[in-house]
Amino acid sequence: MNALAQRIVEDLPTPEPEITDGFHLVIDALKLNGIETIYGVPGIPITDLGRLAQAAGMRVISFRHEQHAGNAAAIAGFLTQKPGICLTVSAPGFLNGLTALANATTNCFPMILISGSSEREIVDLQQGDYEEMDQLAIAKPLCKAAFRVLHAADIGIAVARAIRAAVSGRPGGVYLDLPAKLFSQVMDAEAGAKSLVKVIDAAPAQIPAPDAIARALDVLKSAKRPLIVLGKGAAYAQADEAIRELVERSGIPYVPMSMAKGLLPDTHAQSAGAARSLVLKEADVVLLVGARLNWLLSHGKGKTWGAPGSKKFIQIDIEPREMDSNVEIVAPVVGDIASCVAALLDGMGKDWPTPPAAWTDAIQAKRDENLAKMANKLRKNAAPMDFHGALGALKTIMAERPDAILVNEGANTLDLARGIIDMHKPRKRLDVGTWGIMGIGMGYAIAAAVETGHPVLAVEGDSAFGFSGMEVETICRYELPICVVVFNNNGIYRGTDTDPTGRDPATTVFVRDARYDRMMEAFGGVGVNVTTPDELSQAVNAAMDSRRPTLINAVIDPQAGTESGNIGSLNPQSSVRKKPA
Repeated sequence: MNALAQRIVEDLPTPEPEITDGFHLVIDALKLNGIETIYGVPGIPITDLGRLAQAAGMRVISFRHEQHAGNAAAIAGFLTQKPGICLTVSAPGFLNGLTALANATTNCFPMILISGSSEREIVDLQQGDYEEMDQLAIAKPLCKAAFRVLHAADIGIAVARAIRAAVSGRPGGVYLDLPAKLFSQVMDAEAGAKSLVKVIDAAPAQIPAPDAIARALDVLKSAKRPLIVLGKGAAYAQADEAIRELVERSGIPYVPMSMAKGLLPDTHAQSAGAARSLVLKEADVVLLVGARLNWLLSHGKGKTWGAPGSKKFIQIDIEPREMDSNVEIVAPVVGDIASCVAALLDGMGKDWPTPPAAWTDAIQAKRDENLAKMANKLRKNAAPMDFHGALGALKTIMAERPDAILVNEGANTLDLARGIIDMHKPRKRLDVGTWGIMGIGMGYAIAAAVETGHPVLAVEGDSAFGFSGMEVETICRYELPICVVVFNNNGIYRGTDTDPTGRDPATTVFVRDARYDRMMEAFGGVGVNVTTPDELSQAVNAAMDSRRPTLINAVIDPQAGTESGNIGSLNPQSSVRKKPA
């Protein structure tokens, strides 16, 4: 190069180095790990994170309340085996999302709650910052893991750790705390890209011990009255074909917990769901597959399970500490469900003895008897409707539309639907889960529609719907194929209670003859008011065919329903009744 050319080059301006910032690094870290959807509520300090994520091609579903966004993220994790992402603002927004995070952890759903937060130096000195709160300390007891990121260069490793914690072992909720100043931190773009981490084998298989498999098979083979209980962990595992083979090759009757319904069709010959009370009480060996002996199974003891010591339990679970949590587990099998079921099948061989005919015949007889008793109730076309007539109409619709997803919550609406509406494919029934909490309905419905593209039928008690009803605007805004049916009997349990003083409405009573359907109309969706099962059937079919956001106000007899549904025993009653002064 001659002198003139050298001087020209030296005089040229030096190119500015390409830079990135915390906003883009968070987005890039999520996308690198295959996460393409965020559920959340925008606001300080995460507003631009949502905008930039959307500009980067991510889908950002914006809710009206953080708890429902969190519920959507949680059930997205259940459906996809990838952590659902919930994005919230600081302090109150974080606390709203925390309810969903705790529920996700309890239900073993992989979820990451990402919240903006105040600066550490102000929080630690309690100087009164905007929405000041030590969010990390609050989150830690309620989730599987919690991390805070202070430097942009650490975002990649933090997201990777959060993903691995959420999905490995027993899945659960993870909290990721991102202080406001982190987002605007800048660094060299090339160095930023190198700081990102793609998680390898986030949920590695955990192979059961051969001795554990042999022990379990010995116990199972000795059974005279064996039973398999399938839990939502079995549904989450997505080992559908292997689980079906285990049930069918063994010939053992099975009972599905509510979110495991459809792993095998509820109409399957070995399904003992319609004879649940009989089989739980009389079985001598019970194989638990992804089901925990918690309150939903009466803790494995008491009159539900017959005489003390009358049965042996085999349990498959990835968490060793789950064993012996309530009763002795004589054959614990620790590992992931897919690996454990595969090992059991290998050990069974092709000539596994079928259960005695006396046992299977007794179950079939009880099942036929109970279904016959129920049949007439389900065919009733009365006005106003009762729960059985209304659910009978929906049972037929779900049988005709096996790919549709059912979301269900309430008291009587939930308890009766569990037994009445058959499911035909796995992961098509989503409900209140382990805690039995209300308010999951609209969040679950939205995520189910977003993640699967399938139509969703959300069957809600009028009380349960009230927790998340404003999200019908979200359903309309995103034009989601969701049909919401509100079973409206004017109150909680029943709409007939009164205030003994005559002053106020009773604590369990709502506005009489409310028209929930008009809420949906207000946002541009379809609202329908129905009073008979035939009208309900016509309206739901029209909604599912059109795929338009629809809310059906199903008028239920205010006297229908029982206190607390099927768990009234958990609702203590006062033994002292005083007359009002």
